[in-house]
Amino acid sequence: MAGRMACPAEQRKPQIMARLFGIEIPNEKRIEASLAYIYGIGASTSKKILEQAGISPDLRTGTLTDEQLTKIVQAITSNGILIEGDLRRERQIALKRLSSINCLRGIRHRKGLPVRGQRTRTNARTRKGKKKTVGAKKK
Repeated sequence: MAGRMACPAEQRKPQIMARLFGIEIPNEKRIEASLAYIYGIGASTSKKILEQAGISPDLRTGTLTDEQLTKIVQAITSNGILIEGDLRRERQIALKRLSSINCLRGIRHRKGLPVRGQRTRTNARTRKGKKKTVGAKKK
């Protein structure tokens, strides 16, 4: 097998994934979709960020320059968008506040029940967990 040609996948050099705020985002996806890997940024927010930074949403993350990445970071920080740890902390504080004032939403969060008025007689399995059978034994 001396004349074996390497396939294109073997010839490619492993690229270092782009990092924004300490989060690695995939290189092979469009930047618009890659930004959604950051907690707190979704599709609509990523469009706004890219529009403000002046970057095409069709570009692949691996092709971005360092200047373009810094523009994205600046756009996120200048808009005051909470991401990752800060956003998680804010949400946790909000839940603790609801729980401490003993409002209905806080109580339902504590009990692990649906918070927004959904029925619980049936269909609340995501919040309530595995079904627990309650009732009389058969004789």
